[in-house]
Amino acid sequence: MGSDQGADIRKRRKGWVIYNGFLSWEKNREPALQLCESASRLGEDLTAVRNCDVRYTLDGNGVTLIGDRPDYVIFWDKDIRLAKALESAGIRVFNSSDAIEACDDKSLTGIILAKHGIRTPKTIIAPKTYASCGFCDKTFIHEAVSILGLPVVVKECRGSFGFQVHLFDTEDEICAFADRCGDTPFLLQEFIRSSSGRDIRINMVGHTAVASMYRHSANGDFRANVTNGGLMEYHHPNDREVDIAVSCMDALGLDFAGIDILFGEDGPIVCEVNSNAHMKNILMCTGINVADHIIRYVVSVIDNE
Repeated sequence: MGSDQGADIRKRRKGWVIYNGFLSWEKNREPALQLCESASRLGEDLTAVRNCDVRYTLDGNGVTLIGDRPDYVIFWDKDIRLAKALESAGIRVFNSSDAIEACDDKSLTGIILAKHGIRTPKTIIAPKTYASCGFCDKTFIHEAVSILGLPVVVKECRGSFGFQVHLFDTEDEICAFADRCGDTPFLLQEFIRSSSGRDIRINMVGHTAVASMYRHSANGDFRANVTNGGLMEYHHPNDREVDIAVSCMDALGLDFAGIDILFGEDGPIVCEVNSNAHMKNILMCTGINVADHIIRYVVSVIDNE
């Protein structure tokens, strides 16, 4: 096959990057545009598509897309139902719906990582309740405090940018939080004092650590998230940090992710795994465009399937 014909085939292949169409925050749309810009530079046809603009039907013939059908999808949203529908229609989705679902719920992430022997802070998941009764029995909180000690990190199972992560000094504060959150699932986690206000973000694509930064709080916050005022510096991950990040990728079945790692007294501890890790800050910090790596990875996988 001549090079011109090969280039023509690549040009005809069409991909979508799906983002949430209901979130008006510009930060939500930035990764999709960044991926499209990278794709255009690399000669790929990638279009940003809102999740609310994808139409499909379900019936005895399976899942049928209405309108255009992409050759592949980079899924930059947490609309698990849509991701599963696209997969059922035979479309290759990066990351898979199962991987996104596992990362979207911090309790599921923790269970999977624990199953694979990956070190995380000691965690206790709050039992399921319902909106009609909330957490009316808080015995589990008292028992969790006796195991984890104080202060305790409390995380809503779903959330981004550290907004739904709290540090409580007393059992009463945790109980008050439980009263406020209704039936919102949450977990309780030991506080890693040696990593207070600092962590590492490693952006992984496949088994490769393509970019990494050290984040640290500038205002005394126990969280290191840049969105909460944290500062960032270039970081070259060591072998132990990369090994634990690769283990997370395999355990969760991820194509790309942002792995947040804490500084444990005797080695790295996984804090969280983000299936849709934003790429703007790490580009500003390191000069590395993670989107370029994602596009090359996706093209390589599609070409070899």
